[in-house]
Amino acid sequence: MTEGRTQSSAGWSSALAAAAGTGSLALVAVASWSGLLLVVRGRVVPGWGVSATLLVVALLLCRALTRAGTAGLPRKWAKGTRLGKRLLIGAAVLGIVGGALSDLLWSARYQVLHPAGPGGCTAVVRETSFLMAGAGEAYAVGRTGLALGSAGSWTTDDGHRPVAAGDYELIWDRTAGVLRVDGTATDPILDGGATAIAC
Repeated sequence: MTEGRTQSSAGWSSALAAAAGTGSLALVAVASWSGLLLVVRGRVVPGWGVSATLLVVALLLCRALTRAGTAGLPRKWAKGTRLGKRLLIGAAVLGIVGGALSDLLWSARYQVLHPAGPGGCTAVVRETSFLMAGAGEAYAVGRTGLALGSAGSWTTDDGHRPVAAGDYELIWDRTAGVLRVDGTATDPILDGGATAIAC
């Protein structure tokens, strides 16, 4: 009876280890394809950088859990878990590489705007330019330093970067803010231009 309990306990601990490892990789895969970013001490870490760091941590966790033992898993489950982990790692790597290439090819520049708003809410802008096109995204970053997606976006003509050029206005009230970007006579804003910033 004690032997049966021991085997059952080993099976459950192996299943939990496999679930924790696969779950951490699933989280990284989702994060790598989302529009998140992190601000640390006034510096912006792009989403692909955050995801790359999380991937390394998840892989270390998976390795530690594998060493702890997955021998208690049935053969089919172990094979499925390995396949699932490989697919999740592949999805995460594609998301990370895609994000990094996007920043490189579109010459992305990130900028933290001042002053901060109520409760430490901060506006962060990502501006890109490629050939004759320009675009921008605004993010609302709270006290955690993490933004889970963009608050708004705009497109410009001739690759104009209005925030980098100082052609913007950031206004805060007691609860939220509004970021307005302006173009020029020769480089107008084609779409968007006003974004609500709320954390």
